[in-house]
Amino acid sequence: MPEDSRFVSTEWLAAHLGAPNLVIVDASWHMPATGRSGRDEYLKAHIPGAVFFDIDAISDPSSGLPHMLPTETLFTAAMEALGIGRTMKIVVYDTAGLFSAPRVWWTLHAFGAVDVQILDGGFPKWLAEGHPTESGEAPHYPARFDAKLDRNWVASIDEVAKRLAEGSAQVLDARAAERFRGEVPEPRAGVRPGHIPGARNLPVSEVVKDGHLVDPAAIRAAVAAAGIDPSKPVITSCGSGVTAAILWLALDVIGTPPKALYDGSWTEWGSSDKPVATGPAD
Repeated sequence: MPEDSRFVSTEWLAAHLGAPNLVIVDASWHMPATGRSGRDEYLKAHIPGAVFFDIDAISDPSSGLPHMLPTETLFTAAMEALGIGRTMKIVVYDTAGLFSAPRVWWTLHAFGAVDVQILDGGFPKWLAEGHPTESGEAPHYPARFDAKLDRNWVASIDEVAKRLAEGSAQVLDARAAERFRGEVPEPRAGVRPGHIPGARNLPVSEVVKDGHLVDPAAIRAAVAAAGIDPSKPVITSCGSGVTAAILWLALDVIGTPPKALYDGSWTEWGSSDKPVATGPAD
């Protein structure tokens, strides 16, 4: 991945461990079917000083959907409890290389953080290069966040339906092709297989290789192959709003950030009374 302001290198981070006003965030999250726990793995080993951002816990407790964005009050309290300040330099990583970190990067930006970057290559690259790790909980320090959610970054189910009906936005789904086409059962009970009628499919495996985002030319080619015009409004979607942030990041890197991310994504749409399409994108 070329030098990009959205990323920091492992070399940079290793040289700045313990720097004032820097907070490192382990954003690891795994699909429920894997049986893996991001928190348990964090406690076993993480980058020195890193705090753990629990995607499931830092969410809207009143929603029946997984890890939906919380209120500004709840997010402020969660960030301040972790010692994450809104104006601090925040570096986010995950144990897959590039999987759930973009969701936390996007979330922090949406709530008003001013300097958030992703560790290029994530924890796998950090380990491969022999950089230090530590175990247990890292100490948390006082911080002020004062979250203000930019609601333009988030699309509701009704907004997605309305924009598709009037042709004012394109929906780009990050799920694997077989899930998009409805050829396999969804991993969550009660969610129908298939996709939002009119949506296009760009599996994240097309834009992430070996824990890194592919180069901008490859991103542009993949977006075009999916039938998306990135110069027009795009809403990213996925299963539950996590990997949709990878597509957000990819589109941002090529200079055409999305209009919004559909936070409820397929878990909400597929369990609603909205129409469902199967097979390839129409």
